[in-house]
Amino acid sequence: MPETRTLQLLHSVFGHAGFRPHQEDIVSQLVNGGDALVIMPTGGGKSLCYQLPALVRDGTGIVVSPLIALMHDQVVALKQLGVRAEYLNSSLTAEEARRVENALAAGELDLLYVAPERLLTERFLGLIERARLALFAIDEAHCVSQWGHDFRPEYVQLSVLHERFPSIPRIALTATADAPTRAEIAQRLQLENARHFVTGFDRPNIRYHVRQEASGAREALLRFIRDNHAGEAGIVYCLSRKRVDEVAEWLSGQDLAALPYHAGMDAAARRRVQERFLNEDGVIVVATIAFGMGIDKPDVRFVAHLNLPKSLEAYYQETGRAGRDGNPADAWMRYSLSDVIQLKRMMDESEADEAHRRIERQKLDAMLGYCELSSCRRQSLLGYFGDALPAPCGNCDNCLDPPQSWDATEAARKALSCAHRTGQRFGANYLVDVLLGKEDERIRRFGHDAISTFGIGQDLSANDWRTVFRQLVARGYLVADHDNYGALRMTPTCRPLLRGEESMLLARQVAQPKRGKKGRTRPAASDDPLFEALRERRRELAKEQGVPPYVVFHDSTLAAMAALRPQTLEAFADLPGVGERKLQTYGPAFLEVIRKTTG
Repeated sequence: MPETRTLQLLHSVFGHAGFRPHQEDIVSQLVNGGDALVIMPTGGGKSLCYQLPALVRDGTGIVVSPLIALMHDQVVALKQLGVRAEYLNSSLTAEEARRVENALAAGELDLLYVAPERLLTERFLGLIERARLALFAIDEAHCVSQWGHDFRPEYVQLSVLHERFPSIPRIALTATADAPTRAEIAQRLQLENARHFVTGFDRPNIRYHVRQEASGAREALLRFIRDNHAGEAGIVYCLSRKRVDEVAEWLSGQDLAALPYHAGMDAAARRRVQERFLNEDGVIVVATIAFGMGIDKPDVRFVAHLNLPKSLEAYYQETGRAGRDGNPADAWMRYSLSDVIQLKRMMDESEADEAHRRIERQKLDAMLGYCELSSCRRQSLLGYFGDALPAPCGNCDNCLDPPQSWDATEAARKALSCAHRTGQRFGANYLVDVLLGKEDERIRRFGHDAISTFGIGQDLSANDWRTVFRQLVARGYLVADHDNYGALRMTPTCRPLLRGEESMLLARQVAQPKRGKKGRTRPAASDDPLFEALRERRRELAKEQGVPPYVVFHDSTLAAMAALRPQTLEAFADLPGVGERKLQTYGPAFLEVIRKTTG
């Protein structure tokens, strides 16, 4: 029975006693030959959803992956589990590539990772036509979206897999896709008939902190790291290469292990930074968005932004690199209005067409709306992706330390009324002009200088009105119609607000009080000498094999060892994350440490 074999491999190879939520249904869909589109948060266990079916089904699973570093890390980790995995990319010599191709042809591979550029060549397509295939997995599937933050033109051509291999099941996976992006992925990859799995976007272990701060952001970052994450790994994102270099140098001068990473560095230098980040404890990488996709390090305790991201999709993807192990982590941001000006200038100067630039501006507005919230950030963030959180999370800055606010209920009702009376056909800028009573030829032409909302908003500035509209969108009262030039349309959720049954409070931007160590989100550092001895042994074994320590065992497995103190291989096999290969390879070495340390 496939179900029996699936569960047996889940335990014997991956060391898991059971599935995480939704994994079992996704795995079953693939094992039984069906297609799937999977939206699952970073750290939710996406990789298992195709790795396990590739082992259960006959043949080789072909995994389309956008980055060499991602392929390498996945293959190294799979080989530790005893899985026959390889990759084909430009980092291999011709002889190494031939060896991998011969192994594929001979049916000696369980999984083969390949970049989309190589997969689309006639030579490679011919190679896999002659091989026995288990499935196709398209990782980071949001790269197919031309409106997304990480578009890769080669991904658009991956519909060839359905056309040339119609009987081979396909799975497309991403952590970041709102409803329009999901529809675009399905259409472009010909997955309209696939079963869709949207597993929820919430990462409850991540605490969100956001503040506008015109100056002193660098010093605030240093305080945050020292108070909350001393000696721990983190990523700091900046908008420009120049600022990356400046911040990395400054943090290094404050006795932190901070390294710069951006596209202006040569490949060898970037590779050294990434290797140190993966292999050493407590390294902080200061980077542009060039760093991150494919980073599989589970114990990143914080992701910080010193500039405003250009969209909530990018923000969610980047913050999701924190706390992949499920332990508490921070998503911390400081931004200024100069970030908004710079991002808008970059959009205006881009070579994209006007429709694309308009959607980028709307996504930036949504990002700014999130930053300006006075209510629960997690509710707003999840709502943007079509996910609902019934009650405030209790784990974001606005829940833990509510900001000063002003009652914007009447302003919100005026804004909604203006959208209604103008036919829900216009964007925020036009509606602001109507509310302010601006003398404008367009307004006169449409007759909107004669409606009741013309000029009723002169008690607020244009910037204040734009904030009101951003918040109405951020809270789901209005929705931007991307297919109709960003026209703002009312949703049923605005009715209680219009009837006076709800109020809307907006945050006043004030300086954030210094948060002391009571605000730490990191787990308490272990004083257990056994845990530290196990970490040291893991470090030695990882160094011997040239792999990151977490590839040997995650911290959670070491914590279970320290708590349960198994004395036999049979007991060691019951620990989470211990499959048959790791039991044989590492069991004796760690049992020796346990026996020595505990006497």
